[in-house]
Amino acid sequence: MADNGVLIGFSEHPELLLLNRSNRHGLVAGATGTGKTVTLQILAQGFSDAGVPVFAADVKGDLSGISAIGAPNEKMLARAAAMNLEIKPAAAPTVFWDLFGEAGHPIRATVSEMGPLLISRMLELNDVQEGVLSVVFRAADEAGLLLLDLKDLQAALAHAAENAKDLSARYGNISPATIATIQRGLLVLEDQGGTNLFGEPALQLSDIMRTDASGKGYINLLAANKLIANPRLYATFLLWLMSELFEELPEIGDPDKPRLVFFFDEAHLLFRDAPRPLLEKVEQVVRLIRSKGVGVYFITQNPADIPDTVLGQLGNRIQHALRAYTPADQRGLRAASDSFRPNPAFDTAEAIQALGVGEALVSVLDERGAPTVVQKTAIRPPNSRMGPALPAERAAIMSQSPVRGLYDTALDRESAFEVLQKARAAATAAEARAAEPEPEPEDEPERRAPARRASSRQGMGEAFAKSMLRTIGSQVGRELIRGVLGGLLGSSRPARRRR
Repeated sequence: MADNGVLIGFSEHPELLLLNRSNRHGLVAGATGTGKTVTLQILAQGFSDAGVPVFAADVKGDLSGISAIGAPNEKMLARAAAMNLEIKPAAAPTVFWDLFGEAGHPIRATVSEMGPLLISRMLELNDVQEGVLSVVFRAADEAGLLLLDLKDLQAALAHAAENAKDLSARYGNISPATIATIQRGLLVLEDQGGTNLFGEPALQLSDIMRTDASGKGYINLLAANKLIANPRLYATFLLWLMSELFEELPEIGDPDKPRLVFFFDEAHLLFRDAPRPLLEKVEQVVRLIRSKGVGVYFITQNPADIPDTVLGQLGNRIQHALRAYTPADQRGLRAASDSFRPNPAFDTAEAIQALGVGEALVSVLDERGAPTVVQKTAIRPPNSRMGPALPAERAAIMSQSPVRGLYDTALDRESAFEVLQKARAAATAAEARAAEPEPEPEDEPERRAPARRASSRQGMGEAFAKSMLRTIGSQVGRELIRGVLGGLLGSSRPARRRR
């Protein structure tokens, strides 16, 4: 760690990722087994040492070793000596997170915060189904119904199906069959662990932007070894987190060092089969979030996995070895080599294929914000452990965590599910009372047949909706405008509920 940057390794000179240019985003790419995880570990610990909090997904579990003091072996010591570098074994302050609450603190978002666009992406809905889901969210907003967890969303969908005629008259055709398709998608999402993602207490961004008593930034590791089995859930959650950071943080321009650095491992999962509107929003977030003091670093096998519009925003690049066995590989290799500022001393495409494990081509932004000439670089050994933390070590770290007890117990306050359940019970009771015959006066000379009552089935839907609005009328004025990349769409949001 230098005073003004993170030491990546050595070429003809030390290669530093400057702190005041690290919010200009970056890329770490390379084939499997070429050293990307160690590079990510070095960058994360370097930012932490500089007092910058980090959020990263730990896809294979190897990154968790950053929480333990390193034990350099002879090979690592020899490598450091060749660089005239002294390894100073140290651990980074770490907070473990896990959507499933097994290998870290539970991490949640509310359904309302996630919004219809991202949930549609999770459920792989088509345009028509996404439109119907948006209507359900809008109707819930206008009725003041809180959508916090999946059972709230299921209840809102069921309510929409029961009142499809009334909603269609206002918002356009709402097909019960389409709602049934969305409901089936939610069941699949529940089976894949989506229930764990939605609910309260929802993540407060301030809890991933902490520093410890010594001034080091906490490294927040999301256990993703199980989450990666559902790529859409994984990618959508990280995209939501990125958009929340964009929406909530104030503008600060180019700071001396970032407020937070966000590492997105297996980044190709974000862009695979993504609809064009979503890709446009990702591009906007990446372009604009740097002015909030947030650096975003994508980790992937091949730069060709990332759309050119996003790739063009990534100023700091570390390219490990690539293999070009197929025509598609060769196209990716050419794209990777063409993205660097050429070095007259070697051919970039040939150099990428010849790199060994722990070597990379590096080009970062200089003080003027221009990319440096690409250099063959030996990546430095890390100060923390290479390899995963043991379960006992992880448990000990969690017991001393700054967020211990804040998220470990789920809350289930009254929201759409409970409100609609009560309203349905009240409507059923009212219908039962109305069906009872009225007692006749004792002095009535003749028993008159009760007047025939018109069917109330359709009217019940209307009465139900009106009853709902009266029950929660105090909330109607406060539309819950959620943040589906909301800052980009120009919407405002209510203040987060604080603990």
